[in-house]
Amino acid sequence: MTDFTRRGLMAASAAVAAVPAIAHAKPKAPPAAPWTPDATTVAAMIRNKEISQLEAVEAAIRRTEALQPTLNFMVNSDFDRAMDAARKGGQTGPFAGVPFLIKDLYDYAGTPTRNGSAGSYNAPPATTNEAWVEGALKAGFIVIGKSSSPEFGYLPTTEPLAYGPTRNPWNTGHSSGGSSGGAAAAVAAGVVSIAHASDGGGSIRIPAACCGLFGFKPSRGRLTGSTDMKVVALSVNHVETRSVRDSAAMFAATERTDADAPYPAIGFIQPGRMKKLRIGVLSTSGSGREPDPEVRAGLDGAVKLLRSLGHRVSEAKWPIDSARFGQDFLTLWSAGAAMDIAAVSKALGRPADRSMAEPFSLGMAELIAKAPAGAVDAAIGRLAQASAAYDAWFAGYDVIVSPVLRTPPAPLGYVSGDVPFATLSERLTDYVGYTPLENVAGAPAMSVPLHWTADGLPVGVQFAARAGNDAVLFQLAYQLEAAQPWAERKPGVSAG
Repeated sequence: MTDFTRRGLMAASAAVAAVPAIAHAKPKAPPAAPWTPDATTVAAMIRNKEISQLEAVEAAIRRTEALQPTLNFMVNSDFDRAMDAARKGGQTGPFAGVPFLIKDLYDYAGTPTRNGSAGSYNAPPATTNEAWVEGALKAGFIVIGKSSSPEFGYLPTTEPLAYGPTRNPWNTGHSSGGSSGGAAAAVAAGVVSIAHASDGGGSIRIPAACCGLFGFKPSRGRLTGSTDMKVVALSVNHVETRSVRDSAAMFAATERTDADAPYPAIGFIQPGRMKKLRIGVLSTSGSGREPDPEVRAGLDGAVKLLRSLGHRVSEAKWPIDSARFGQDFLTLWSAGAAMDIAAVSKALGRPADRSMAEPFSLGMAELIAKAPAGAVDAAIGRLAQASAAYDAWFAGYDVIVSPVLRTPPAPLGYVSGDVPFATLSERLTDYVGYTPLENVAGAPAMSVPLHWTADGLPVGVQFAARAGNDAVLFQLAYQLEAAQPWAERKPGVSAG
C-alpha cells in the first residue's frame, strides 16, 4: 500500500474500489498490510481528496480491460456512464465515487439483465433499479458494469454456456464459485475492492470460499429490498469483500430501519471485546460424507484457532434429516427454474430448448412438470419444519462452524450446466452440502478464508448463527481476521 498515492493509482494496477459505510473519521488501518487497499481505505482517500472519483473509476476500468480476457468476470460494461458520473461528481453517500459491479441477475437501469442465459442475450436495458441496487446507488457507488453469473443463478459455479466460464484468479482451471462468481473473481483479483453479490443457497459464501474472500450472508429481512419473510424467500443481497470492515460497513449502509423491519437495527459493527461463544462443529456434509482432507485441515485449523481464542467448542450434528432436506430444497429450486423457463418460453413465443436454456435449467423445469400434484407444497411444508429445527438447534450453541464446500474449488466443467442432469444432481449433492439450510432458515452465515491448499487454492470455513444474530458473526469475524489475517494473500492473476 506504500505506493497507493495519486501517482501510484494512475500508473499501476493497484486497487481502488469500494467504500466504507460509516463515518467521516479517518479509518484505522486493517489488521494486515494488504497488497491492495480495501474499500474503507479507498473511500477515505476519495473523501480526503488524495484521489478523485474520476481517477478511481479510470483505474478500475483499466484493470477490467487488463484482466477481463483472462478471468471473464464481466458480462456487460458501463464505462461511459461511469466516467460521466465520476466527472460530474455529486455522489454523497458513504461510498461516494467508488467503482462497483452489479450482479447480472438484478436490474440496473440502462443495462440489460441477461441472467447468464442465451434466452436473455437480446434483453433490452432495464428501466428501473432493483430495490437493493437502488440502496447501493444511494450509498454513492459508481457502477462500471455487470458481473457474471451462472444461468438464473442456480449453480455453485459461474460457467454460463452463453457467455463462457469465469475463472478463479488463484488457478484459472478452477471454478470461481457461484452464483456470485464474477463478483468474487473481480474482488479477489483486485479489479474492484467490493462488489454486489446475492445468496439463495450459498451464492455469496461459495464464491468467497473459492476465491479467498470474506463473504457474509445476512439474515432474511435485514437489508434493503428484503421484505418477504416466508421460508421460500431464499435469496438475500450483500457483497463480496476482502476485509470484514468493508462488509460490515456495507451492511450498515443498506440495513433496513423502517417500522416493519423484522429486527432492530445493529448499525456498523466494529471490532470489540468478544464474549466466549459456544461453538458447535459440524463436519459431515448434507450427503453424509466427510470433507476432503484439505477441507478437513481447514476446519481443524479453525477449531484450533477458536479454542486458542477461548471459545467453547464441541461436536454438533445436523438438526434435520439432511438427505430429505436436500431433496426438498432441489424441489423448491426446481420450481423456481420452471418459472424462469416459462418466462423464457413466453418471451420467445415457443418452448425454450437447448439453444436458449441450459440442460440443467431445462432438467429442473422437467422435474417439476413430472412431479405429482402437491409435491412443491409438501416440500415447502417440510422446509418450514427444517427452519424451526434450525432455530431450536441454537438453544445449545451460539455459532455453528463447518466447511462451506465438501472439496476445494472444483475444476471448470465439473458442475457446469451441460453435465447430464442426473450426474450433475449427484455431484451437486456431494459438493454443496453445507450452505442451503441457512437460506431456508433465513439465518446469517459467513465464509471466512482461513485455509489454502498445498496447491494454493482457497478453502473457506463457514460460521452460522440463529436468524437475526448477524452481530455475533461480524464480531467473531473481526476476531478471526485479527488472529489469522488473510488480506495480504495475493492470487496469481491479479491487478497488483
